[in-house]
Amino acid sequence: MSIFKEINPSSITDNPFDLIGKDWALVTCGDREKFNTMTISWGGVGIMWNKHVAFTVITPQRYSLEFQVYKEIYTMSLFDESYRKALQFCGTKSGRNYDKPKETGLTPAFTDDGVPYFEEARLVLVCKKLYAQFLNEDSVIENSVKS
Repeated sequence: MSIFKEINPSSITDNPFDLIGKDWALVTCGDREKFNTMTISWGGVGIMWNKHVAFTVITPQRYSLEFQVYKEIYTMSLFDESYRKALQFCGTKSGRNYDKPKETGLTPAFTDDGVPYFEEARLVLVCKKLYAQFLNEDSVIENSVKS
């Protein structure tokens, strides 16, 4: 039995700019046998192709990208401020070298379909990939965001 309470995305009243950019989130992908999580602060929520969507950017050098490429479903777990230290760890340490749940004390849980998330999250978005593309620096128009 799932502990999820499915809600209509339109009922989420959080400020969409704060959800990821200020509050941060963990994007988690994999399965019961092997998964990875990382802190994200790039992304957002909105409407695309008449669907409620969440999006994020994962740079190619991140271990999490290996999981994202091969899995169709992932989660975005959002936390309150008391978990900032755990999210800081998950954003600065690689899952290649650390067992992030063990190091942070976060409790992995799984949807009925085996998609990982964290019990301590105040809100979990279960996301199905609709579109994926590698960023191309030549496509960036605003010079202030180029590296």
